[in-house]
Amino acid sequence: MKFICDRTTLANAVSGVSRAVSQRSAIPVLEGIYMKAEGFNLTLTCYDLEISITTTIEANVQEPGETVLSAKLLSDMLRRMPSDEIQIDVNETNNAHICGGRTEFHIMGMNPGDFPDLPSPGTDQTLDIDAATLREIVETTLYAVSTDEKRPAHTGELLVIELEQLTVVALDGFRLAIIEKKIPAQKEARVIIPAKTMNEITKLFTADEEIVHISANRHFAVFSSAQYTVISRLIEGEFLDYKRVIPEGHKTRAVVDVRDFISLIERASLIITERLKNPLRVLFEGNKVTVRCQTTLGKVVDEIPAEVEGETVEIGFNNRYLLDALRNSHADKLVFELSGPLSPVKVLPTEGNDFLFLVLPVRFKNE
Repeated sequence: MKFICDRTTLANAVSGVSRAVSQRSAIPVLEGIYMKAEGFNLTLTCYDLEISITTTIEANVQEPGETVLSAKLLSDMLRRMPSDEIQIDVNETNNAHICGGRTEFHIMGMNPGDFPDLPSPGTDQTLDIDAATLREIVETTLYAVSTDEKRPAHTGELLVIELEQLTVVALDGFRLAIIEKKIPAQKEARVIIPAKTMNEITKLFTADEEIVHISANRHFAVFSSAQYTVISRLIEGEFLDYKRVIPEGHKTRAVVDVRDFISLIERASLIITERLKNPLRVLFEGNKVTVRCQTTLGKVVDEIPAEVEGETVEIGFNNRYLLDALRNSHADKLVFELSGPLSPVKVLPTEGNDFLFLVLPVRFKNE
């Protein structure tokens, strides 16, 4: 195999597919990039047996062929080479000669025959979505995904694809995030995508106008664009009936400035540590929100103005969970709807119904 290509283009492609490289695998070939040169193209693939990422770039292929090269080593080399053009020549025994200007490397490749075959998902086209909207959906909800492997279904995001709407749900038992978008689909589907996959696609599909094609079946989902193709195994299991846990109605409604509320909680959190944990006491009353907290480090009382309607209520919050909801809303103002001190709190946009967050309250020790 022998080809010449642009160094920056190759470095970017290596960086992209390397997101699916297996870290410290018992199977060495999974730590490499499968490279196939033919025609005027070079195709690169990484696969950790759960997710695969493939991309194709232009190359001047002088001898077609295939090899597997260490992803980390190749990435480091390309980043440090001084030339704009790279030549890679791999012989029959997988010895690779990598040349850029005056710089030459000789490294040992791996047998491409040992690289596992990618799954052939045979998925049905379900939805087309622009990359900007897809990133917004993931970045708004991913914070609420569970890390508890005892409930694997909740370590991913639920995608409910209907003919006129896409709903994405994440939850971990303490908070819930739902986002809905009016997007037409070719076919309905209900799948649970691993959090890692959802996170990686936000890094790969970065051009706002880029169209991402989503297809799925019972076992796999495929996200593809003109630049990358991502194949991911689905998570099997029962996802919580999230609609059942959303309270109907409310007794108290408060509109708060997100930046002010974040600053307030960050100040109150200065006396909370991993060892000294206490909930925030948040009082919604009149024209303000007051926060109190006390640990052995000290005591804090702070407040911000707010538009509060309905009953006065004091509720306990885990400071981190409340901050996560505020920061991931990407909004200037938010509506808090409360049904009492022990009911989940709904966090909503001031206009429309694009998303809904739930944050579970914390009981005070003396109650």
